[in-house]
Amino acid sequence: MTQIIKTLVPLKRNLSVLEILQYTVLISLVLYFGKTLFIPLSFSMLISFILYPICKWLENKGINKMVSILLAISTIFLLLGAVIYLFFTQIAAFLQEWQTFKVKFSESFLQFCGIIEERYGIKTEDFLQLPKNLVSSSGTQIFGILMNMVYSLSMSAFFLIIIPVFSTLILYYREMLTNVLYKLFPSDKKASIHEILLETINSYYNFVKGMLLVYLIVGILNSVGLAIIGIPHPFMFGFIASILTFIPYAGIIISSLLPIAVSWATFDSMWYPVGVILVFAFVQLLEGNIIFPLAVGNRLKINPLVIIIVIIAGGILWGAAGMILFIPFISIIKLIADRSDSLKTLSLLLGSDSPAKKKRNWLLRKKVT
Repeated sequence: MTQIIKTLVPLKRNLSVLEILQYTVLISLVLYFGKTLFIPLSFSMLISFILYPICKWLENKGINKMVSILLAISTIFLLLGAVIYLFFTQIAAFLQEWQTFKVKFSESFLQFCGIIEERYGIKTEDFLQLPKNLVSSSGTQIFGILMNMVYSLSMSAFFLIIIPVFSTLILYYREMLTNVLYKLFPSDKKASIHEILLETINSYYNFVKGMLLVYLIVGILNSVGLAIIGIPHPFMFGFIASILTFIPYAGIIISSLLPIAVSWATFDSMWYPVGVILVFAFVQLLEGNIIFPLAVGNRLKINPLVIIIVIIAGGILWGAAGMILFIPFISIIKLIADRSDSLKTLSLLLGSDSPAKKKRNWLLRKKVT
């Protein structure tokens, strides 16, 4: 809240890098110790951003406000449930063949160890015993693993219940929440707050629509390419690679490891792993130069280095949920920083444009406003 206040209230000087770091540390501590509340609340807020235009459209058609909200939330969760069901169906089919893959993986691993020992004289007996030793020594840790699993499942169930409730309440009381936000600032800032809210909602709504289209197109292209070269379960591998493209550079590398290993173990030929790499590389080239610009358009340009740091920080603070949530958070912060004279340093730090280009854009925006 302090950061938002400093964004909207005019300052006579820009925030320094040291001040930005101080706010970052303070906010990180609050987010870490309050993650049980903030994680579902953050998901609910972002879902509300996505559903607000839909709810507004339904209400303009004469449908009751609560009915519009329930229709929008039910639709999105039904679609999400259908996607999860199809995804786990593919995973279940893959696991049914896991025993076959396991035997082939073991054979390939033994061949690899034999090559290492023959060419470099490195004995691999101790290395081969390592998995067995890990399994035998993990017996004392089973209770802790089970406790962590029960805790994770209970938290997931809690989130699944509370997130739709939060989303419904945020959408239903949106006017009251907006009025409270107006009261926190001087009356002459009401127009600026309203403009930032609308631009944030519209930008994030359009961004999510574009990203969903990108994931769909990239997933289909990946799956078709893998199916053409004969990789087992192409749709599962193709859409996993598509989803992981939100991690710059590293995502496509991580997602390609499993299909490369499966193709190597299945066909025992180097050409199939090379084919997987070529398919993913070609689709990534299309995604970066054609699909993404056409689908998303004037997206908020975030520095790839910042994205990677934010993903890692989100994983440290909130686990997997943080890796998903912190990307839209940094996009919203970037949107606010771009429109604030007092946060030009932060906007420059987050942006991917050169300083000269960013200065020209900022001067142009000041001239227009």
